[in-house]
Amino acid sequence: MRADSKVLKRKLRKEKKCKKLSALLEITKLNDEDRLKKLSSTTIQEPPAKRIRIEEDPPNTLPTVQIGPAGKPLLYDEEYLKLKQQLKERKAKLDILPKFRLRQIGQQATLEVDKSDRIPIYFPDLQHLLLYSQIGHHSPYAPSRWCQLDKFNKLEHTNVLIVENVSLYHFQSYENLFTYLHSNFPHKLELITPEVYHSDIVQELITVPLTGQQTRNAISQYGSLDDAVRHGPNVFDRINGAFPVRQNSKPSVSSGLPRGDKFPRTDLLLSGWQMIEENFPMPIKGLTKAKYNDYVLTQDVYKDVTPSSPMFGVDCEMCLTSQGSELTRISIVNERLEPIYDELVKPDLPIINYITRFSGITPNMMKHAKKKLSDVHDDLRKMLPADAILTGQSLQGDLHAMKMMHPYVIDTSIIYNITGDRKRKTKLQTLAREFLNMRIQESKQGHCPTEDSSASIKLVQLKLQHDITYGDAVMANIATQINCYTALGNPNYGTSFLKHITRVDKTAQVIASEDIIAKYRHYTYKMDKPITSKINCTFAGDNNSIVDQLCERAASYTFNIAHVTFTDEEVKDNAQSVCIKINEWAERIHKSSKKPELCVIVFGGHREFGNGCCFISMKKLTDKILV
Repeated sequence: MRADSKVLKRKLRKEKKCKKLSALLEITKLNDEDRLKKLSSTTIQEPPAKRIRIEEDPPNTLPTVQIGPAGKPLLYDEEYLKLKQQLKERKAKLDILPKFRLRQIGQQATLEVDKSDRIPIYFPDLQHLLLYSQIGHHSPYAPSRWCQLDKFNKLEHTNVLIVENVSLYHFQSYENLFTYLHSNFPHKLELITPEVYHSDIVQELITVPLTGQQTRNAISQYGSLDDAVRHGPNVFDRINGAFPVRQNSKPSVSSGLPRGDKFPRTDLLLSGWQMIEENFPMPIKGLTKAKYNDYVLTQDVYKDVTPSSPMFGVDCEMCLTSQGSELTRISIVNERLEPIYDELVKPDLPIINYITRFSGITPNMMKHAKKKLSDVHDDLRKMLPADAILTGQSLQGDLHAMKMMHPYVIDTSIIYNITGDRKRKTKLQTLAREFLNMRIQESKQGHCPTEDSSASIKLVQLKLQHDITYGDAVMANIATQINCYTALGNPNYGTSFLKHITRVDKTAQVIASEDIIAKYRHYTYKMDKPITSKINCTFAGDNNSIVDQLCERAASYTFNIAHVTFTDEEVKDNAQSVCIKINEWAERIHKSSKKPELCVIVFGGHREFGNGCCFISMKKLTDKILV
């Protein structure tokens, strides 16, 4: 009787396992059908599949069950194996589908986050995703900072619609008109687009900053980056900024280098993107009002920076007031290491901690302080040239203390690195000891800002006497560190985005108006010849024709851009019509090519209305995963 009981229990376990497996398969089928219905209709919402109730009546007979080595029954009946195989095949099909998800930084940029807590992503972030969607690990920059894209090589197409002069404000003001975007684009993020910092959206998208190895190769082949721009097919000048600059013709690098400099000091400047990454104050619309409302520019209008632009070392000391760290002393030296400005600054609020050990500031010193922060602003705006280059160690902290914004900066904590890791910056005290044989910041009476600003100028001058890799362990090992940070190369020069994505078996097309296509061609053609025959840049007469042509030909290219723009009058006087039209275009483009497809809609921002936004959808082969 005991043996019969064991056989019965084994039989019951076997039947339960088989029924559960069958129920799981049935539920997956219902879920897949449910998903298909939701994709095919934006209005009808099907109820979710209900779990099937399993009847577990014991059988009337006691079958013979073969026992395995572990003492458990071997379940190899035909029905069980068939169910198991079906689930295995379904899992295999799911595993090869491309997947897109947001990381923490991307989630903080979504429109679901309250505006006061939201941290927008930047346009290079979006560029990195588009690059990665085409060439994956071959891309010089990955989007891993804010998102993750798996199985990029399974994507059939990447389709992009760029809409200039429309902003996040318009999406939120007319949200009910964007029905298709709401239903089919699950990822909606705020985006700081080039429009809000006075740059060009085509240039930002279509030029990829040079990596360290590309910089070396270009200089080795052509002698300088400027010569590579003039004579080579692959390097483009991409200098731009958020600051108002009066354009000047650039002098020749070969004849314009100051005595002692072996390469242009402009190669050491931080780009606008790097300044954002390093938390430098920037005159970006939206941030200016919310974060930097009491900051001022060092000039109303700047001149183009050149290899002979003057450099000034800057260092500030701060004390604590009830509002936090505030400027109490500022020191500026010129290239001859002569102090040209050294002032104590009296904060508006009483000092509660002088932090003398670090600042060197004492109560007795501050009795003689007469300058206010506004006086410092006036003095520096009069004193600094319009093309001045400011140097310093972690200079963003000094500029925040000064509450000033400046476009041309060289940061010794970035151009020097002895750790081999960009995230681990080397202290100025260590850099001065290792490279200048100077001992600074050792006094018990605190730091001397003139000493620190002089050290930063000396470090920059020393690097200029060698080469761009001098003193930088990261750049010295560029072959293994190429993806770790934008500063490895030269952000003022770039290669063609379209050439990058068509390097293997990919093809690309851009359709836009004639003037916008001219910009794309500028970064795609050299000496009136296309960089590669895999790129097609064509123009259409109006916005509707642009979208029409892209939808007709999207299936023939792996990467597609439709670039449209609206006038200020259209956006202000017919905003509702503009929004309805964009929603229709998004639907047509989203449906125009084969699955799986990555589709991205970009609102390029507006000078008056602020930041842009982007909408991302991963369109999958859902119907083919049904078993």
